[in-house]
Amino acid sequence: MKKIEAIIKPFKLEDVKEALVEAGIEGMTVSEVKGYGRQQGHSELYRGAEYVVEFIPKVKIEIVVSSDEYADIAVDAIAKAGKTGKIGDGKIFVSSIDSVLRIRTAEENEEAL
Repeated sequence: MKKIEAIIKPFKLEDVKEALVEAGIEGMTVSEVKGYGRQQGHSELYRGAEYVVEFIPKVKIEIVVSSDEYADIAVDAIAKAGKTGKIGDGKIFVSSIDSVLRIRTAEENEEAL
């Protein structure tokens, strides 16, 4: 089993969700997060005063899939749908999951997904 965590621009969330559904990937967790990478934040003007936005609003998507094949499909779908070609498009992280337990039914691993 693999866990895919993707940090994307908020306005790309619906595109990424649709791409994942089309690819047959069901279920995801979405969180609003803030952070920065190479862009190191930016300055904005608000009511005549300049201030620095150090942490950029982003969206974090978390998905757990049963196989490497589904992980590759999910990563490809996220990368294509989330890309704008501009700085700050985000990152995708893939890691291994040792076990899963569905609390309601006590199903484990692939059956719990």
